[in-house]
Amino acid sequence: MSVILENVSKIFDDPSRKDGHIKALDQVSLEIKEGELVTFLGPSGCGKTTTLRIVSGFENPTEGKVFISGKLVNDIPPNKRDTSMVFQSYAIFPHMSVEQNIGFGLELKGHAKKEVKEESRRIMEVMGLLPLAKRRPDQLSGGQQQRVALARAIINKPSVLLFDEPLSNLDAKLRDQMRLEIRRIQQAFGITSIYVTHDQIEAMTVSDRIVVMNNGRVIQIGTPFEIYSRPAKRFVADFIGRVNFIPCETVSIRGEEAAASFKGVEISANSHTGDLADGSPCILAVRPESLVLEPAEKKTKSIIGGKIEKAVYLGSVVEYEIDAGLDSPILAVSHDPVVNGFFNQGDMVAINFPKTAAHAMASE
Repeated sequence: MSVILENVSKIFDDPSRKDGHIKALDQVSLEIKEGELVTFLGPSGCGKTTTLRIVSGFENPTEGKVFISGKLVNDIPPNKRDTSMVFQSYAIFPHMSVEQNIGFGLELKGHAKKEVKEESRRIMEVMGLLPLAKRRPDQLSGGQQQRVALARAIINKPSVLLFDEPLSNLDAKLRDQMRLEIRRIQQAFGITSIYVTHDQIEAMTVSDRIVVMNNGRVIQIGTPFEIYSRPAKRFVADFIGRVNFIPCETVSIRGEEAAASFKGVEISANSHTGDLADGSPCILAVRPESLVLEPAEKKTKSIIGGKIEKAVYLGSVVEYEIDAGLDSPILAVSHDPVVNGFFNQGDMVAINFPKTAAHAMASE
């Protein structure tokens, strides 16, 4: 079932501010397709959790409309919306077994005991919980408890499944496992899902699409590949992974291709932003793993030259910090140093990158 947000805004009272209020959401519009998992990603206070609470019905929008399965739900309370929430805290009943916890929602709706048992066992089998059916929550690991909470949400067959930072209470290893598990389960049941997190790797792992937010606004919507490799704004490039920003001047814009000048060297790049003009200042965003390093004495024409200030050997990769005379060091990652060689601190290097890896955007 689809979810549609149309120009949704939310204003909260805030006596500490001069104007007495704060705009948590500002004209957010989005369509989430049936069976899709869309993640809202951004820093604390960006509006992602407020958006989730508006979809669930725990908050009402100040402006705008929310549709679930084509039905306007602005005035429908949470318990009447066909949604289920998976919270940060698992909120499972400590005095009930795994099986009882999972079937509780169906019991509450008056389903027959036989049906509740059959459906609970079917869900537990899919989610690998059947051997734990008789255990109490205090006999489960954090990851097992999270699977119980997820199974309890799924058993009600909601049109929309909502995740409010569900992995924030798990340690790093369990988070890695549960990311893949949540994605597997969501795809197995085909439930339209909205996921909220501030963890970039989590968002990249579980999502069909990512909605990057900041200051209550949607900055960019795209697949994980698009968000990482084709950032539309400096904020997106900087928030997702590591990136180098190279100050340049726009030479020309032709559709989605740009030519930029760095210290007299013309560089070909991509441009997806639509806010650049010939002759205007711009920045090139280039990921560290896209840089190609060569000894400075080679005759090839380089885009940038610099000196290795730091080299960190990590086995499969080497991470470099390079002084290229910019405001901050250039970061470079070289894979398989056994094959590609290794530079030492103090070495002079030539830096190149393919135009497909460089993205021109307006200076902010």
